[in-house]
Amino acid sequence: MKRTLGVCYYPEHWPEEIWADDAGRMANAGLTWVRIGEFAWSKLEPTPGDLRFEWLERAIETLGAAGLKVVLGTPTATPPRWMIDRHPGMLAVDAAGNLRKFGSRRHYCFSHSGYLEDCKRIVTLLAERFGRNRHVHAWQTDNEYGCHDTTLSYSDAARDAFRDWLAQRYQSPDALNRAWGNLFWSMEYGDFDEIDLPNQTVTEPNPAHVLAFRRFSSDQVVRFNRAQTEIIRKHSDAPIIHNYMGRVLEFDHFAVGADLDIASWDSYPLGFLSDRLETTAEHKQRFLRQGDPDFQAFHHDLYRAVGAARTAEAAHLGRWWIMEQQPGPVNWAPYNPAPLPGMARLWAWEAFAHGAEAVCYFRWRQAPFAQEQMHAGLLRPDSADAPALAEAAQVTREIGQLPDTGPAKAPVALIFDYASAWAWQAQPQGADFDYFRLVFAAYRALRRAGQSIDILPPGADIHDYRLILAPGLATLPQQLRNARHETKAVVLFGPRTNAKTVEMAIPVPLPPNLPGLDITVARVESLPPSETIPLSGGGAVRHWFEHLEGDAAQVFETTVTGEPVLMGRDTVFYLGAWLDDAGFDQIVGRALAEAGIEPEPLPDGLRMRDTATHRFVFNYAPEPLAYDGTEIPAAGVHWIRK
Repeated sequence: MKRTLGVCYYPEHWPEEIWADDAGRMANAGLTWVRIGEFAWSKLEPTPGDLRFEWLERAIETLGAAGLKVVLGTPTATPPRWMIDRHPGMLAVDAAGNLRKFGSRRHYCFSHSGYLEDCKRIVTLLAERFGRNRHVHAWQTDNEYGCHDTTLSYSDAARDAFRDWLAQRYQSPDALNRAWGNLFWSMEYGDFDEIDLPNQTVTEPNPAHVLAFRRFSSDQVVRFNRAQTEIIRKHSDAPIIHNYMGRVLEFDHFAVGADLDIASWDSYPLGFLSDRLETTAEHKQRFLRQGDPDFQAFHHDLYRAVGAARTAEAAHLGRWWIMEQQPGPVNWAPYNPAPLPGMARLWAWEAFAHGAEAVCYFRWRQAPFAQEQMHAGLLRPDSADAPALAEAAQVTREIGQLPDTGPAKAPVALIFDYASAWAWQAQPQGADFDYFRLVFAAYRALRRAGQSIDILPPGADIHDYRLILAPGLATLPQQLRNARHETKAVVLFGPRTNAKTVEMAIPVPLPPNLPGLDITVARVESLPPSETIPLSGGGAVRHWFEHLEGDAAQVFETTVTGEPVLMGRDTVFYLGAWLDDAGFDQIVGRALAEAGIEPEPLPDGLRMRDTATHRFVFNYAPEPLAYDGTEIPAAGVHWIRK
């Protein structure tokens, strides 16, 4: 597999006289890809119908003449001001009923039909003009769906579309009332037009209502994206990409990926550590300039699977990129330190080790104006080299030295389900019960044990894995319910697995209701952060504890007072608790041993990933660490032929 680097560029921000020089410097640095156009609608159409594509055509020709490949973005994430006058109802509304006004970006509601038609119009015009352009080698739809909490809209347009969606799903108000349990609190509806959005209620809304709205909102993103991909495919054979954002769970990325050729995501390790991870102050201080050792890898593995959604390839073969890679301090986190020297190189190589085809740095030149003027680029605002440019050039030289290699199927799989995230947001039963945090805790434990991991959507092919972890799946797909017969792998479920029906009711028989396992969750309790329950084998329960019953299954781990925590039979196990790091390390170690996989515990900050031909080792720690007799410096990358 060929690895390449790229960069995000905004020719509309700079005098045309410097475009050729910029393109030449990009090529000299070894860059291959240039993403352009995704925020340029006002430049392309300054007033309704006044189309000005000539500047974009000249920019594409200039970049292409330097040997660069263009990723052309559709500009629908930033509709121009005149669009609000044309469609006053297109602005999204937040859960508190506040209008989300013009003046930044992503200021649209996915459900507004008039705005969607204008998006289809501009995408059609771009695809007709540039679909066969010899320098346009890929397309990007919109930009970062869901970023800035923009998936859920409580506008009139969303309300009307939600009612239509409900009518199609349930067919009759009586069926909806039965499915949602609306007899409770006299919440029955006599007509779909009586149903409002689940916000601004006196106390919590019906969780079934909330979950239905979340499913609807996700479907609206899929619909919006599909409208663009269908147009582009009529005029271009180039692959279509979308750039997802880290820890954005409000829509199903697998469903969007089913209409794309390549998944990509925007990787900002220092910003994410600062504002998207619940961890200790000590952890944040230790990895302040490197980023969390597992957050990037988790998303690499996730989007590799999303990249397989359209072709139904095995998850480890999905096509994926980094569309935006942090090169220096960002502007949007609470605090914005500079990366440790070497991290721009490490982040790129880590992505390649996880199967990325391309890593594109954001951005070429730091902007001296507007909201992102404090966001570093590969060049400073005065066009001098910024530190990351040399590291990018180093990566391109190293790519030439290291033979191309493809991803290898991991021995361990982790199931990830967006609908479960929505279910536990609808009814967390504990202020800090968060699906992403639970799954990420299990992923971290596997990484600490030196494992390579494939992330799978629910319902994926689970054959040929030796160990499968499925924590927190609200409703279990039939394939995983029959895991004992579908795979020879060791399968570890729980906690809170199969705890709800698809309509957010407690099922009977009670959870987890796994075939062949006589285990019942008799009751559950959520724990405040100050409380833990020690385990007999080391570590402790935190956040969530289930009281398990069952005589046929064997007990493998208990609390110090003897209450079962891990039960199982043959190769299927159920974990009835959320554990701290020491507890997860113990349980994951047991599961790996059951699967015949040798754990390789790693020092704090050292992580590895296996490809088809090499083992890559990455040092996220701020000090040198040793692996297999080799000292790896801070921010260092080491690879070994297998």
